[in-house]
Amino acid sequence: MLSHPTLGKINFAQTAINPSIHRSILSTVLNSQNYSLLDLSSKVEYALLALLELASHHGKKVPLTMSEIAAKQPIPERYLEQILTNLRRAGVVQSQRGSKGGFVLVREPWQITLLEIVTLVEGERKEKDPSESATLERTLVYEVWEQANTASIEVLARYTLQDLCQERESRAQQSPMYYI
Repeated sequence: MLSHPTLGKINFAQTAINPSIHRSILSTVLNSQNYSLLDLSSKVEYALLALLELASHHGKKVPLTMSEIAAKQPIPERYLEQILTNLRRAGVVQSQRGSKGGFVLVREPWQITLLEIVTLVEGERKEKDPSESATLERTLVYEVWEQANTASIEVLARYTLQDLCQERESRAQQSPMYYI
């Protein structure tokens, strides 16, 4: 069963529709911005947003406080504290105490991939063993799923924090804010 804002709930198993119409409806549903096969968890999103702020200040060698990060990004401070603690333990960020303290990246932004961050925040995913009661159909499903997984890993490994910072700057220059 899929849900679409204009088409409503669609249960393909209970409809007697031509397969080409099925594909058309499915394509419409999947191409809408309301459907996502890969889920971006709040934890990963907040970690990436916080790291983007730290990456944009990396050249200045000035630590950012949690309050400064939370002021620029919509991240609850309590949650941000947990995320930054985990990233510190993983060796991605370093905390500095004192009145001029805060957080800084340990490595250069171009050295930190999105795949590394997702893996650190979400943890290693245990791969399922397709050999358990393997059937031809089950093997085919696992092979397709593995291709999709490999593609997502390749994309996340290709992008770094530096790439996101550069893209943000590029887009900010394309749409300048005008104040009166």
